[in-house]
Amino acid sequence: MNFGAMTRDQRDGALSVGELNRYVKMLMDNDALLSSVCVIGEISNLKYHSSGHLYFTLKDEEAELSAVMFRSAASTMRFTARNGMRVRAYGRISMYEKSGKCQIYVSAMVDDGIGALQLEYERLKKKLMEEGLFSPERKRTLPKIPDCIGIITSPTGAAIRDMINVTGRRWPAAKILLCPSLVQGEGAPESLCRSIELLNAYSACDVIIIGRGGGSIEDLWAFNDERVVRTLAASAIPTISAVGHETDFTLCDFVADCRAPTPSAAAELAVPDRVEYLQRVADASDRLSGRVARTVAEKKNLLLMNAKRLELCSPAARLESDRQTLTYKTELLHSLISGICKNNRDRLAATAQALSLINPLAVLGRGYSVTKNGEGKIVSSVDELTLDSEISIVLSDGEARAIITDIKSN
Repeated sequence: MNFGAMTRDQRDGALSVGELNRYVKMLMDNDALLSSVCVIGEISNLKYHSSGHLYFTLKDEEAELSAVMFRSAASTMRFTARNGMRVRAYGRISMYEKSGKCQIYVSAMVDDGIGALQLEYERLKKKLMEEGLFSPERKRTLPKIPDCIGIITSPTGAAIRDMINVTGRRWPAAKILLCPSLVQGEGAPESLCRSIELLNAYSACDVIIIGRGGGSIEDLWAFNDERVVRTLAASAIPTISAVGHETDFTLCDFVADCRAPTPSAAAELAVPDRVEYLQRVADASDRLSGRVARTVAEKKNLLLMNAKRLELCSPAARLESDRQTLTYKTELLHSLISGICKNNRDRLAATAQALSLINPLAVLGRGYSVTKNGEGKIVSSVDELTLDSEISIVLSDGEARAIITDIKSN
């Protein structure tokens, strides 16, 4: 057998692991039987890779075989592969040289019926559903702010660390009570039941989270056990089922009051977010401050208005009002009197002017005179005069006496 260039150890007859794996792979690749096989088995540990490849395990009652189906082959399938599904896988058997792992490279796969565990799962699911254990009416509301959270899971798994971290970040005030339990394998159903009953017996918490990380249908089977499902349904404390990843559903998911796709998501459902609550408190504080400020402003304005009204109704205000009224009326009276006096002065002046115009003295001042008889009466006609009678002639600056010596008529 030629392995190419030999190392010092190889010259002594020893082989490296890589050389041995390459040789075994070569033998398997050249074997006619292994180059084209059809394997019947149940899918387990199925993983859809982001590249489009499928990685899973084919198993039966006797053994398991690793399998890989590349994207080009997976895209031709006419069904969706699921854990627990019984299939016929066509392909070749070879070794993955790097890990030395024997596996089947599947080129085609067809549905060959439901596996035994999947059949039991569907049977029990139908039975419990008919009993009403999955009814929405049975679901209870989770407490908004729990004081204590009971967690039933493995104390060494990643699930408990995730739940502790999420709870501490979202609501540090919440206490966590861990009730350790087996979560897979023989004895897991009894351990889970004891933990549920123990937390209920002592009313030790406000909400119970029961769960674990993801896995194959076999790994999660304890959470499909009828005893566990019925014990969880009988819990007096509200429950959250957090078993597996987002695509995995167990019977505990259906019977619990709330189902979370992951343990971390269960912790988020169990406690509120303190950041959100702090923001709500801040918003409420702002609204309260604004309302108080508006109320104070309204009361202040009302107080000022009432004080003004009271001031207007006070004796001092009334006296001031009366004083202003008196002052106004006094000024008005003075104005009226002044007006009347002025009008009278104007009328007197006008009358004096008019009288001056008809004043006899004024007429006399222009060269006229007034003649009076001896009796002092004004003579207005020559017929009133007689010869040798005495008359008085009134001028503007005096009076003269005369005797009539001649009378002529016009």
